[in-house]
Amino acid sequence: MQLNLQTVLSRQMIFNRTVIVTSKQGDIDGDGTKEHVFLTANKTPDSPFWRNITLVIQNGRTNQYEQVPMKNNTGYNPTLFLGDFTGNEGDDILVVIDTGGSGGSIYAYVFSYLNGQFMTIFNSDSFNESFQYDVHYENQYKVKVNSHYLKERYILDLTYKEQEYLSEIYNNDGILKAPIEGWVNPLSGLYPVDFNRDGIYELEAYQRIAGRYNADSLGFVQTVLKWNGKAFAPDRQNVAIFGEEI
Repeated sequence: MQLNLQTVLSRQMIFNRTVIVTSKQGDIDGDGTKEHVFLTANKTPDSPFWRNITLVIQNGRTNQYEQVPMKNNTGYNPTLFLGDFTGNEGDDILVVIDTGGSGGSIYAYVFSYLNGQFMTIFNSDSFNESFQYDVHYENQYKVKVNSHYLKERYILDLTYKEQEYLSEIYNNDGILKAPIEGWVNPLSGLYPVDFNRDGIYELEAYQRIAGRYNADSLGFVQTVLKWNGKAFAPDRQNVAIFGEEI
């Protein structure tokens, strides 16, 4: 929706406690002129929680404002990153918001100016729906993580855990006392990384692996996503585990 209202932001600030949370400049539409990019939100009194987080772009040539909606627009610590994810010679926009949930999950969006309009080319809801896993404890101090999307399997070694932890789960011969299933949390980190040093960023996504309960962290699934011209597709996936003291 095109807005030709220079006073929109100031009016919101007066009546709705709306403030500019963060701002950056970049050539979003690739015309050689830098745009002003803002995240605005309603501040909650005496709290770091933000409501109605909105992406606002001021065109560098026309000075018109455009608001780009986000489905999930509440949370903590909203941040902006501008960089080229698509190779279209313009800056794309990465927005990340902490949900504040116990699993450390985030809301994340990437917006790009394609075919004359701003489009959402990544959102955390779709990512979480696609990247699903099974987590099963196995005999002999192992945990099996199956990645449905990539049809890959990872085996985690639990022998680094303290004996008290292992004895609650396993008999002395390494056999499970009872079946245990863990899970992989929704997206908890999304980072722009230019792995090829070619000026085009990839996305590195983190999902935390939980064991018997959420605080029982077993490691992270790390997925590198690369733009293929139509969507972000997985380039590779790894599992990172925690080390033990030596």
